[in-house]
Amino acid sequence: MLRAPSRRKRREPPQRLNLIPILDAVFIFIFFLLMSANFIKIFEVQSDVPIISSDSPPPKKKPLALTVKVTGTGLNVYKGVPSRLIRKINKTASGDYDTEALHNYMIDLKKNFKTERELILEPIVDVNYEVVVKIMDAVRLFRNTDEKIWIKDKDGVDTPAKYLFDKIVFGNIRS
Repeated sequence: MLRAPSRRKRREPPQRLNLIPILDAVFIFIFFLLMSANFIKIFEVQSDVPIISSDSPPPKKKPLALTVKVTGTGLNVYKGVPSRLIRKINKTASGDYDTEALHNYMIDLKKNFKTERELILEPIVDVNYEVVVKIMDAVRLFRNTDEKIWIKDKDGVDTPAKYLFDKIVFGNIRS
């Protein structure tokens, strides 16, 4: 009499995949991802991108084209097309850019150009991010201690100006 081999009689249940080590690795990866995201600080500087168009509407008035060029020696303020230098603001004795003098000069310009809000900023290549932000803060907003400049709103009512030159465009950015 022939006997069937013993392995045919014994049926073992199929082995299940052990998912616990894979889940542990995924949770550890998520933990490190969340922890590393906490150390990354992302800052955003809002700026308008110049619009390039083949046809442009005729200008109603001569553009101010106010430009602040950041150089190694200080800040140069230009206006007009073609641009001409109207003010040179040297660095302070400590070697910092004189943003206070720039702010005061922007207030003087705002008195003559009350409706103008655009400014072109052209920093040098190796200028620090913090310096660019300080310059932008100096040209964008009035401070509480600044002299009020009154402009007429759309209804013809005199209101204090809220902004100096807040529409900042970076003029020397290449794509």
